[in-house]
Amino acid sequence: MVDEADRLVGIVSRGDLLRVFLRRDEAIREEITRDVLRDTLGLARTDVTVDVRDGAVVLRGTVEHRGLVPVVEQLCRGVDGVVSVTGDIAFRQDDTRPAPAG
Repeated sequence: MVDEADRLVGIVSRGDLLRVFLRRDEAIREEITRDVLRDTLGLARTDVTVDVRDGAVVLRGTVEHRGLVPVVEQLCRGVDGVVSVTGDIAFRQDDTRPAPAG
């Protein structure tokens, strides 16, 4: 930062800018579990577990359809404070392939 005479009076670091977006890991985990997985996607708490450390989210579990996996991951990336999402999500049915003819 500079003053009106263009003299350096302070430095704004990347951390200063990102501090606005930092949230406690527990708050991020609760928002993902409640708002994204349960309320938006209708998943049970036991379907997908959420671990958060320093804003890095790890998802583990199983969903019904394969097409839901990228949706879950993308919605989690949109939660304030999330810096990365790693998914280890299995699926019961592959709805991304056409049904076999016959």
